[in-house]
Amino acid sequence: MAMTVFWCVMAAASVICGLVTGQMAQVSAAVAEGAQSGVTLCLSMAGMLCLWNGVLEVLRRSGLVDGLRALLLPVLRRLYVDFQTDRAVLNAVSANVAANLLGLGNAATPFGIQAAQGMARRYGGTAGAGLCLLVVCNTASIQLLPTTVAALRSGAGCATPLDILPAVWLTSAASLTAGILAARLLERVWP
Repeated sequence: MAMTVFWCVMAAASVICGLVTGQMAQVSAAVAEGAQSGVTLCLSMAGMLCLWNGVLEVLRRSGLVDGLRALLLPVLRRLYVDFQTDRAVLNAVSANVAANLLGLGNAATPFGIQAAQGMARRYGGTAGAGLCLLVVCNTASIQLLPTTVAALRSGAGCATPLDILPAVWLTSAASLTAGILAARLLERVWP
């Protein structure tokens, strides 16, 4: 609702400024150009996302995603100590993390919800330390393949959309580390 109001106010302000300054033709041209650019971007993104989802589906069917999930389990058992014996929660968390690592945010969401529901059941429907850590880790968004960003860059005309990988890896690792440390610190402050 707030975004609707914001965009309506911005559109009205643009029209009013165009009328006051006598540049209504430029405002109209900008609206048409923006609409055309939006459609072009959406179509190019759809193509790239279809390609990457296809590649990632091949990885899933070949068992590589399950292998990545199995590799993550020992690390996740150390992070989510309260859920070391809860196989369903750990499997959901590891599937969530594996999907996020591969840049499949939409595929990661159902696993994250499943893990959050399992964690909330343990604490009577409230957010415990494990659930807060899950939210922090998902917000940090560590990725090996930033498929959505690559699709956006490609749609905007970038010839090498994946040349950002080192920066993505560095910032993802830094944000995840900072998030985990902050969550652990706050867990001690407010148990």
